[in-house]
Parts: sequence; structure tokens; C-alpha cells
Amino acid sequence: MEAKQKIETLEEQSYQGLVLVLKDDRHNAKQKARASKISHGVWLFFTYLFLTAAAIIMVFPFYWMLTTSLKSGAEIKRMIPTFWPEVFRWDNYSSAVSRLNFGVLIRNTLVVGVFSTIGTLLTTIFAAFAFARLEFKGKNFIFSLLLATMMIPGEMMVISNYISVSLLGMTGGKNLIGAYLAMILPFMISVFYIYLLRQNFKQIPNELYLAAKVDGKSDWQFLWKVMVPLAMPTLTTILILKLMGSWNAYVWPQLIATGNRDFYLITVGLRDTFNTAGNIDDYGAQMAATVIVTVPLLLVFIFCRKYIMRGVSRAGIKG
Repeated sequence: MEAKQKIETLEEQSYQGLVLVLKDDRHNAKQKARASKISHGVWLFFTYLFLTAAAIIMVFPFYWMLTTSLKSGAEIKRMIPTFWPEVFRWDNYSSAVSRLNFGVLIRNTLVVGVFSTIGTLLTTIFAAFAFARLEFKGKNFIFSLLLATMMIPGEMMVISNYISVSLLGMTGGKNLIGAYLAMILPFMISVFYIYLLRQNFKQIPNELYLAAKVDGKSDWQFLWKVMVPLAMPTLTTILILKLMGSWNAYVWPQLIATGNRDFYLITVGLRDTFNTAGNIDDYGAQMAATVIVTVPLLLVFIFCRKYIMRGVSRAGIKG
């Protein structure tokens, strides 16, 4: 009997100890979960705080441009700036439109942008296909040389490009067609876009290429009927980015125009029309013109941002 009582006592003590251990484990688990939630909440707080601060820093210049476009010259030149117009000067926009030759500027910008984009798409498709699918001696070496040119700043090529178009008779500020060609031809090739599309082409299974060969398809047919449709997201990204780049171009178009207003693109015309150093009242009209020029790019980015991100993400890192 005593042995049986001792066994029962030991079992009861073991059970109680087990219960205490389980309670301690549950308490520790709750504390860990609570600490994890607190640390996660603190992390989210500082993350959103950083993102909010970064967003304000990025958006503030656009806000300042918009509010300045609605201010008078007297309000702009105050020592203590105002963050909201006291009197809305909507006539700044009418003044900007009347002073800018928008018809000529938009025409020139669209001609240069559309044709340079078409040329860039064609050269990019052909070069990317050659480096991704065709086999020829020195392919990797040539591609490495092309990638090496990305390390050279574009400004260093301005002199050589200008000499080339001058020898072809495209400069001088007298021939509109020559000015168009001078602004289009040097920028019909982009090594970055070739690299981007090549990476996308290399993701297309090689079995498709071999199957097309078995069916008697040529490389030309395989390129336009298989590879181009599959790489359409990346091509859409290239199209959008190239158009935006042509819209923002300034240094080369300004050099080719040589003071002839009939050859100006939108950015060159915007800079040449307003001389804010001499008249503070020009700031409001200039900012209004800047808003008008910037809005199309903002709309393109807002409505096409998912295509840009999709095209870049599909390029991957293969190869």
C-alpha cells in the first residue's frame, strides 16, 4: 500500500510539474508573440515614415512648380516664400501659350520622337535576335564591346556625332529635313535596349526555334511570328522609354538647331523663350509652360507604369 501511495504521489507531482511547464511554455510563447508584434509594428512605422518622407521630397518640386505657375512676379520675389498662391494668376498659362510656338515645337518633337523610336525598335530587334539566337564568330566579343560603350558618357560622343552629321550636310540651320535626320540618326541605336531585349529573347525556349526550323520556317519568319510577339512587353517598355527620352532631349537638339526656332524641340523652345534672369515676372509664365510640357510625361508614366515594370521584370538576368 505504501508503495502504491508513493507511486500515486509521484505521478501527481509529475502531472503538476508537467502542467507548470506547459503553462510556462504558453506564457513564453505569448511573450514572444507579443514582442514579435511590437517589433513588427515598430519596423512598419519607421518604414512608412521613411517612405512618406521620401515621397514628400520627390513630390515637393512638382508642387512648387505648380504653385509658382499661379503666382505673380511680386509674390515670387518675396524674401519669405509663400507655399500657396495668394492670388491665382491663371493668365500665366495664356501668356505661356501665346509666347511659345507650340504648334512648331510639338510637330518637331513628335517627328523626331516617332521616327527615332521606330528606328530604335528595328535596330534593337535585329541586334538582339542576332546576339540571342544566331551563331557567328566573335559574337560574345562584339557583344562585350557594345556593353563596354555603356561606360562612356553620352556627352563624350557629341563632338564625333556632330562632325559626322556636319560632313553629311545635315547641319547649318537651313534644311529642316537635314535637321530632322541629324536629330534622329545618331540615336537610332541603344546598347541598353539591345541588352534588355537580348535577355528577354534568351528566355524563349530553344525548342521553339528548333521546331520552327523543322517546319521549314526561316529566321526572319521565326523572329516576327514567334519572338517579337512573345517579347511584346519588353518592346512596349522600350517604346515608352524611348518616346519619353525624345521628349526630354535637350543638349543634342539645341546643338543641331543652331538658333533657328523652326527646328526647336519642346525642351529647347521652353528654355529659349523665357529669360528669367532679366525679368522676375517671367518665372510664373515659365513655370506655367513647364507644367504644360511636363503633364504629358506624367500622364504617360501614370497610365503606362505597369507596362514599363512588366517589360523590365521579364528581361530577367539570364545570359
